[in-house]
Amino acid sequence: MAYFVYIMASRKHGTLYVGSTGDLVRRVHEHREKSAEGFTTRYDVAQLVHYEVFEDYETARQRERRIKKWNRAWKTDLIEKANPDWRDLWDDIARP
Repeated sequence: MAYFVYIMASRKHGTLYVGSTGDLVRRVHEHREKSAEGFTTRYDVAQLVHYEVFEDYETARQRERRIKKWNRAWKTDLIEKANPDWRDLWDDIARP
């Protein structure tokens, strides 16, 4: 089984959310549909702009915690290395 660390954004250079999950498609869908009250619903954070794949849960959680502590510039650099236009990656994961 794969585990994921992901970053969602409200728009390019907008509000960011960092999370981890064992089911990226389901979790991003929940954010997009605003199916749970919370941060991403309140700030309209619905675009997947970055994700990483890990083989085990603990490594993914450690990476998530590390990224959450980063300053905004480091998170922006991480996103823009692979996704300079902040393209929504939903179609990439929803339609393999």
